[in-house]
Amino acid sequence: MKKRNILGTAIVSLGLLGAMSACSTAKGAQESSDSSAKAEKVATAAIITDGNGVDDKSYNQSAWEGLVKWGEEHHVERGNAGYQYFQSSGEADFVPNIDQAISAGFKTIFGVGYMLTASLKQEAELNPETNFVIVDDLIEGMDNVVSANFESNQAAYLAGVAAAYTTKTDTVGFIGGVESSVITAFEAGYLQGVADAGQELGKEIKVIDQYAGDFGAPDKGKSIAEAMYAQNADVIYAAAGQTGNGLFQEAKAINETGDKEVYVIGVDRDQSPDGNYTLNGETKNFCIASTLKEVGDVLADLAEQANDDQFPGGQSLVYGLAKGGVDLAETGLTSDASKAVDAAREKIIAGNITVQETLK
Repeated sequence: MKKRNILGTAIVSLGLLGAMSACSTAKGAQESSDSSAKAEKVATAAIITDGNGVDDKSYNQSAWEGLVKWGEEHHVERGNAGYQYFQSSGEADFVPNIDQAISAGFKTIFGVGYMLTASLKQEAELNPETNFVIVDDLIEGMDNVVSANFESNQAAYLAGVAAAYTTKTDTVGFIGGVESSVITAFEAGYLQGVADAGQELGKEIKVIDQYAGDFGAPDKGKSIAEAMYAQNADVIYAAAGQTGNGLFQEAKAINETGDKEVYVIGVDRDQSPDGNYTLNGETKNFCIASTLKEVGDVLADLAEQANDDQFPGGQSLVYGLAKGGVDLAETGLTSDASKAVDAAREKIIAGNITVQETLK
């Protein structure tokens, strides 16, 4: 897996993309006479989660890990003087959690996920001195709000190529969480990648797709995956939050029987550690790749800009393959599949492939 660095962002203004560099400056802590690091005074930052927790093995976890890393770089601890998260169990928790973060004095507050848009916008209007970031949605016309979006369709296209080059049954699957423009972008890119790669391979590959209607239901994800694998799909990609964890559970159960081999493509972070299973005393892995959405890196970068009094309030930022905001972790691909993915990545970055954002 290639190391990615977010060295810049693209500004979106009324749908028009432009280029912008956003280099962050790492601030090393001063070492005391006994060589122990001293905590810095920082512009504090907090995350408001959606309905999934910071241990969802996906979206929220990636965001939290990025903020933890930022705090560690400044030698500050979790808490009101450094960084924190506020867990939401549902929509009713959004405003109270944002209010708690504001009352605690956090300088920058991140709303992780489009479901927080209305609540975050309301609180941003009431608290103009606080920095706010909405992830995966757009809030315009507010000087204290940054909108951070990702070209997840590009990474999903690479997942589609990987799936097409891996399938032995010429049938693959896609599981979505709640149907929305954010998730259908994953689906659209994946379908296009499968179709284009299938054409390169000279065959038609069937895609079975289904939405669970929930981001926090592993049981639904497991039952949908069970049905897809029963319909001859042997590679499934899920963009479904915790619901996608059920896909991993089902793939593990099937692979451990030894009756057949099935595969999974993870989402948002490298999920290959969750693909380990044991068969006949041998450890194997069914997670062939994972689309990466560098939410954690973006949050850390924006927290750092706020810390440097350079918070880009009022801007809408987009992060794609070219800027390292999304990518594909190639953890278990064949040589041919990896070469095909690498070639597709280069073509997208060069502008030779335009990946669709919506379903046709």
